[in-house]
This record gives sequence, structure tokens and C-alpha cells, in this order.
Amino acid sequence: MDATLERLSARLASADRRPWLAFARRHPLLVAGACLLVLMAAASLAAPWLAPYDPTDMNALHRLKPPSAQHWFGTDALGRDVFSRTLWGGRVSLVVGISVAALATAIGVLIGMIAGFNRWADAIAMRFMDGMMAIPGILLAVALMTLTRASIGTVIVAIAVPEIPRVVRLVRSLVLTIREQPYVQAAEAIGTRFHWILLRHVLPNTVTPLIVQATFICASAVIFEAYLSFLGAGTPPEIPSWGNMMAEGRSVVQLAFGIILFPGIFLGLTVLSINLLGDGLRDMLDPRIARRL
Repeated sequence: MDATLERLSARLASADRRPWLAFARRHPLLVAGACLLVLMAAASLAAPWLAPYDPTDMNALHRLKPPSAQHWFGTDALGRDVFSRTLWGGRVSLVVGISVAALATAIGVLIGMIAGFNRWADAIAMRFMDGMMAIPGILLAVALMTLTRASIGTVIVAIAVPEIPRVVRLVRSLVLTIREQPYVQAAEAIGTRFHWILLRHVLPNTVTPLIVQATFICASAVIFEAYLSFLGAGTPPEIPSWGNMMAEGRSVVQLAFGIILFPGIFLGLTVLSINLLGDGLRDMLDPRIARRL
């Protein structure tokens, strides 16, 4: 009996000394996604120091070179280093993904909370959102891009607009449930102002699902940016992005497959890391799932 208690005490002491290890065991998806995303983000942010060449430098003598010690990922049709352009392209994808998630979430929360509390606003806003969701997101984004000049800012707006209805519907469904809670009804009974009810009682209870939704929007935005750039409706050609690189490499894929392969690998790893992070956050923040872990 004493030996069993000693072993149990030793295990508890060991767990206390290594809380990060216990957390990793309980939430492996979250830790794996976060580590992979940090690695991809660090590589992109350190592009000015890690990239051996300027991503826009062209050299006709080194066109379509295979991977070598001089050019790790080879060169493209204009003699530009693919490794350098892949690192710099990650900056565009991460900026677009994070910005789209923040913009779509902010606008969606505002519209969703008002629609959830006001019947007239609900009738107008949700019919408009239903109409937007009836249009495929990629077609809506392409249509918006054709009306504006190509830039990273317009790409962010064009991708964020199709994502807003999804956030609005999520927030509205949460608000319809929260507003029936006794503490919200009590706040209304004592004459608390409408905006204070939203900020103090409603908004804090929507944060958890919104965080998870924002991660999936970020992953979707990274893919959407690659779609638009591949179709020629995304970032300008002079800006290195993974979508632009794959679009430029499709005509010479048989001569230099690395132009499409390596940006595609980085794109896939980035989206995978964000999705793993979202799944891990969902498991950690959902009390029903957390109790089983």
C-alpha cells in the first residue's frame, strides 16, 4: 500500500514539474498545429534573412534549373530562385489568412448580434445573407476582384465578403439562445442599455465558438488566395505568392516540376497546421469534449 502511494506521489510530482508535457498529451492536435504553424510563420517572417536571393531577381542564364546546392528548389521560367519566392510567398498567404479571419469575424459579430436581438434587423439582414450564400464564394470573390485593381488589400476584402454570412449565422444562432438566459432578461428588466447587454453579457459567451470559426476561416482564406492567384484574379504577378508561383509553373511543369511542387507543399502544410489548431481549440474549449480527455 505504501509503495503504491509512493509511486502515485512520484507520478503527480513528475506531472507538476512538466505541465507542458501533460498539456501536450491532453491536446496533441492543438500542440501539433501550433508548432507547425509557428514553424511556417517563422520561416516566412525570416524570409529576408533565410532567402539566399531576392525573390524578384531574374537571370536568363539560370532559367528552369533543377534543384541544386545553389538553388535548393530550382528556378522558374524567368530564372528566379523558387526557394526564395516560396519563403516570401508565405508572407502573403499568412497576411491574407489572418486579415480575412479578423475582418470577417468583426463584421459578422456586429451584424449577427444586432440580428439576434432585433426582429426587424433579423428579417432584413438574414435575407441578405441568404442571398450572398447562394452565390459560390469563389465566383463572388472573382467578381469583386474584376471590379477593383489587383492588390493584397482588395484580395482580403474579396475573400472576406463571402465568409461574413457564415459568421453572421453562427453569431445569430448563439445570440438567440443567450438572450433567453435569466441573466440577460434580468439585465433588460433593470433597464440596462442595449449596447451594454451585448458587450457585457452576450459577446463574452460567443468568444469560444468564434475563435474556432476564425481558424477555419483563416485556413479557407489561404486556399482562396491561392485559387484567385492561380486564376489570375488575385495578387499582382510581381508579388510572390504561392498561387502566383503555381500559376506560372503550370506551363513548364514537365520541365521544372518544383515550381508547383514546393509552393504546393508549403501551402498544404500551412492549411493543415491551421486546421489542426482549430480542431485542437475546439476540443480544448468544448467542456463536453474536454471532460473526456
